[in-house]
Amino acid sequence: MKLKLLFLLSLIFFIQKIKAQDYLFGKITSEEHIEMPDVTVINIRTDERVTTNADGHFMISGREGDELRFIKSGYERMNRRITKDNISAPLSITLIRQTTLIEEVEVKKGLTGDLKVDSKNLNRPRKVEKLTQDIDKYIAQKSDPRILAAKAGEFVQPKGQGFSIGKVKDKWDDVDLMRYLRESLGDQYFIDLKIDKSLIEHFIYYVLRSGFERRQILKYGFCSDADLMRFQRAVLSRISSYRAPQTQR
Repeated sequence: MKLKLLFLLSLIFFIQKIKAQDYLFGKITSEEHIEMPDVTVINIRTDERVTTNADGHFMISGREGDELRFIKSGYERMNRRITKDNISAPLSITLIRQTTLIEEVEVKKGLTGDLKVDSKNLNRPRKVEKLTQDIDKYIAQKSDPRILAAKAGEFVQPKGQGFSIGKVKDKWDDVDLMRYLRESLGDQYFIDLKIDKSLIEHFIYYVLRSGFERRQILKYGFCSDADLMRFQRAVLSRISSYRAPQTQR
């Protein structure tokens, strides 16, 4: 007997619950009384979501006491509590266009009013946050002066206000030029001329000091292909005189 009574009470409760759950109908328009399609309608209690059709109509399950939320980009968000009258008659909702804008604020993904969507957009993953912080820290660091220093052969714009007092300092000296010539021609070039590898720099100095014109090269810190060919001709004309003292020794 008790089991039958319990079953009967459960059945009555279930039937009442089904009756309590109903469908809500409505129509959404703008302030100009224009039907509004693609408006998101959310039942806060059940998290059910529907979208209005081309005529602004919607249908969503709900019951008395539920709260519906209406969301449309460019319009103010609206909430409506469901009453007995709303269940027996269609809802009429008017959305108001947003008029207040915040200037000079860049928001890649604005707030939609949908808690699930907004929480994903605003709470970036930890890896993204860490990467952003590392990039900001890297940009804030000062660059190593050696990275920005001019390379051999590059023209460097003089610093200052456009004029200088006294003699302008050369960009290169003979050591810089010697290193550039050895690197450009390669050690094998001098070895083929029977110059011992340990004497290559000594021989280059010998050619430079034997009347090789290099004022413009040292001044601008730049050795052109024509200057390199001119140096090679000087090498061929000075190689015999350089070897002579060595054979005498």
